[in-house]
Amino acid sequence: MRIKKVASVLVAAALCAAMLGGCGTEKGSAEAETGSVNYLNFKPEVATVWEDIAKAYTEETGVEVKVTTAASGTYEQTLKSEMAKSDAPTLFQINGSIGYQNWAEYCADWSNTDIYSWLTNKNLAVTGTDGTGVYGLPYVVEGFGIIYNQSIMNQYFALADKAVSIGTTEEIKDFATLKAVAEDMQLHKDELGIEGAFASTSLTAGEDWRWQTHTLNVPIAWEYKKDGVTDKQEIDFTYSDNYKNIFDLYINNSCTEPAMLGSKSVDDSMSEFALGKVAMVQNGNWAWNQINGVDGNVVAEEDVKFLPIYTGVEGEEKQGLCIGTEGFLSLNSQASEADQKASVAFLEWLYSSDTGKDFVTNKLGFITPFNTFTEEESPTDPLAQEVLRYMNDENYDNFTWVYTTFPSQTFKDDLGANLMQYAQGSMEWDTLVTQTVEEWKTEKAALVE
Repeated sequence: MRIKKVASVLVAAALCAAMLGGCGTEKGSAEAETGSVNYLNFKPEVATVWEDIAKAYTEETGVEVKVTTAASGTYEQTLKSEMAKSDAPTLFQINGSIGYQNWAEYCADWSNTDIYSWLTNKNLAVTGTDGTGVYGLPYVVEGFGIIYNQSIMNQYFALADKAVSIGTTEEIKDFATLKAVAEDMQLHKDELGIEGAFASTSLTAGEDWRWQTHTLNVPIAWEYKKDGVTDKQEIDFTYSDNYKNIFDLYINNSCTEPAMLGSKSVDDSMSEFALGKVAMVQNGNWAWNQINGVDGNVVAEEDVKFLPIYTGVEGEEKQGLCIGTEGFLSLNSQASEADQKASVAFLEWLYSSDTGKDFVTNKLGFITPFNTFTEEESPTDPLAQEVLRYMNDENYDNFTWVYTTFPSQTFKDDLGANLMQYAQGSMEWDTLVTQTVEEWKTEKAALVE
């Protein structure tokens, strides 16, 4: 399909007028003709990039674009607050089908827009409960795993008295090997000039999403795979011991004592990695902006690579990264017709114009699901390149992001609080497992009430 360039907002608005039905109220000013855009951003780590995008679009088209960014771990709460305002977001994010159930009355249908037609895999989109309509538009494909500094790893493998027989990071193919390497690195941390094998496991409320969401994705994905399902009303937590394996490895071989992890943030973790204080940190490819942006960063671009999150499950040797998306954009059906048209035009400019695509690829670092991007327009940062490597290597079985089926933010927040209690020694792991199973069941049941 020929890539469409959005030359001006008037052309874009004309295209959108034929695609979107009217709703909301008319504005009694010139703004009624062009509308404005109000985007509630999900990712604090790229907030300044979105602000630059808004400024560039306004300079090019004259259309006002407002960007508000929710603090880490507070998106749902912020969205509720912002939707109650007179100038509610025209564009916002839902977390898959669970998110759609919560916000269905605010989600307009993307079906007749150009940007939806550009999706390379329309099955990624969030549809209505009856399978019709498109109410959540995926806008980025991402991956997460264990980020490592190849230079520090090389120093470790060069040690004469290392406890493992392997000689490269690429030979780490399972949890047993990862554990042996991490624990031995911790013992040799002074020789390696580091403070710990892993960065801090951030357990401050709102900063614990890497563990209660991303790490939990792995055992739940294994459970879904074993049972041949894509969602469950009740989990057995079959692989809870494996979840414990990796969490214990993180907190016991870190630059920070487990009892102190409740004071650590994601920024702390990424700074520790960027400053060469640790060899590894769990995060996603979006973290490159954080690593690269740290003052005093000492990690060379070519040394930043990914390992899968191994947990000790039989057959994990072929496991890859966790690759998918939780980023589904929704168009506020309660916004005025002009604002809806302006919002669609803004996104179509972002994902089809040369200026917009440069922001997406080189500033946001997005791997996009749209056919308006060529292979040459893929992000060049090292973590995005690693995600693409895993995606294109048939030897890896990459996990999808099953955490979009997790029952609620409350479920995740409560698990995060329990993980902190466990790390501090005030909760037994068996208690954490029991509470996780029970709350999954309760929160899932609440969705259908």
